[in-house]
Amino acid sequence: MTPEHDPVRGAGLGLRRSFLGALAERPPERVDFYEIAPENWIGMGGVNARRLRALTERHPFVCHGLSLSIGAPTPLDLHFVRQIKAFLDDHGIRAYTEHLSYCSDDGHLYDLLPIPFTEEAVRHVAGRVRQVQEILERRIALENVSYYGAPGQELSEIDFINAVLSEADCDLLLDVNNIHVNAVNQGYDACAFLAALPGERIRYGHIAGHDVEAEDLRVDTHGADVIDPVWELLDLAYARFGVFPTLLERDFNIPPLDELVREVERIKQIQQVHAARSARCAADA
Repeated sequence: MTPEHDPVRGAGLGLRRSFLGALAERPPERVDFYEIAPENWIGMGGVNARRLRALTERHPFVCHGLSLSIGAPTPLDLHFVRQIKAFLDDHGIRAYTEHLSYCSDDGHLYDLLPIPFTEEAVRHVAGRVRQVQEILERRIALENVSYYGAPGQELSEIDFINAVLSEADCDLLLDVNNIHVNAVNQGYDACAFLAALPGERIRYGHIAGHDVEAEDLRVDTHGADVIDPVWELLDLAYARFGVFPTLLERDFNIPPLDELVREVERIKQIQQVHAARSARCAADA
């Protein structure tokens, strides 16, 4: 991968304010990079802003946005996009990603809603992505999102994602947990879905936990430990695409930092197994 497609390395952690103080005092050595939502930090002052600045000066950071609303029917908030650019530049952020979703109409809806899987939506989203990339002066990556309904569906989820990425010429934030959640909820093969993604566009990955509401219903909460089928899918992703930077998300029921770091270390262990296997294959060749 080119440096642009490999902005960070190793295993990362989504930074949350609940453990910001602990990070500032003793950053875990096993965490290679951190991710923040820029909306939660733009314009912030005080001690938390100073702590964030100290961390972004010492560690690699990426940003995962919450409110760009790339698929919304209303015009892009260009003032907000310019705020994002200033924040990314000011903190030396390595990559900016968003959800392939939308969260606003005449106002913010405070939820990530599914974009209709249609050709018209492909063109609409791709045009907005190109506009954002031009303003930011950098490529962005879109995350494959969890969803619980597909209104007006004309394309399959995988065909829609691939069409948007291709027409917009942007990158992919590969959320492994969302593949598992959608595969259960929508009744498709997670491994086949993974295999159909464009590996060359992966900037980095997410892994997270979810809630089991019923045998055929998973809810993407980021509020539990990562389960074995999701770890296995991450292992398969590395086997297919090579090792890519991967980050643990945890938004609710947040345990002590040491427990989160143990899950980050499991990411690193899987990465190291694949890196060693690749090195052996290269040596044999």
